[in-house]
This record gives sequence, C-alpha cells and structure tokens, in this order.
Amino acid sequence: MFVTPAYAQAAGGAASTFTQFIPLILIFGIMYFLLIRPQQKKLKDHQAMVNAVRRGDQVITQGGVVGKISKVKDDGEVEVEIAEGVKIRVIKSTLASVINKTEPAS
Repeated sequence: MFVTPAYAQAAGGAASTFTQFIPLILIFGIMYFLLIRPQQKKLKDHQAMVNAVRRGDQVITQGGVVGKISKVKDDGEVEVEIAEGVKIRVIKSTLASVINKTEPAS
C-alpha cells in the first residue's frame, strides 16, 4: 500500500550527475581567481625584483635587516652591508623589498 522510498526517487541520469558537480566546479573557479592566481602573480613579481637587484640597492630582508647591497654573487647570494664595515651574506630569495633602487651605470 505504501510506496517505498526507493521507488519514490526519480531516476538519475548523466544530467543530474553533472548538475551535482556544478557547485564544485564553481568553488574551484572562485578559489583560482581569488587565491591561486594572485599568489602566482605576487611570486612572479618577487622573482623579478630579486633578479633585478644590483650593487648599491638598499634592501630589507625578511628578517627585518635593512642594508645596502655591496656584492651580488652568482650562486643566489648577496652581500649586504648593514653598518660601516659590517657585511652579511643573505640568500637572494629572502629579500623582502628594495627601498632605494640605484640607477644603472651608463
């Protein structure tokens, strides 16, 4: 006399399976444009800044040390002068920002 729940459900098909994935696809799209893409752009800008650093630039490291670049080495290091006669070696990728950029020698 009573209809069981299994018979009462509508027959599912390929269309209903696809409609279940639409919210998942939308969430991934929103995450891409709000989180992943800006992070990649920021990383690309940081890479360009690190590759463009040269002698005489004033920089801030990620540790908060402010200094002037005295030597750029090929193996991914820079030598930063933090006080007169006090130089430290810093990995290029740990440079947070460039304060004052020097003009290229002409």
